[in-house]
Amino acid sequence: METEFTVVNEFTAVRVRKILTRNGQRLEITSLRLDHQIRLDALALEALSWQNEETISAYLDQPFGPEDHPTTDIGKENN
Repeated sequence: METEFTVVNEFTAVRVRKILTRNGQRLEITSLRLDHQIRLDALALEALSWQNEETISAYLDQPFGPEDHPTTDIGKENN
């Protein structure tokens, strides 16, 4: 069962879907403008909740996303 919604503001739009993989439930977040995507499990989502605003804001230093794909597979899985 997939649940999907879109979050939009004047700068961007992202699609958020709850999906079921062979490794369990994941939240899939896709940038509709840049076509970047990440899948996060419950622990990764909880870890996000531990962060303060400054930590999250640091990711906005590259407002158009990374120039290359990330070099780490943290939060990603193969289907």
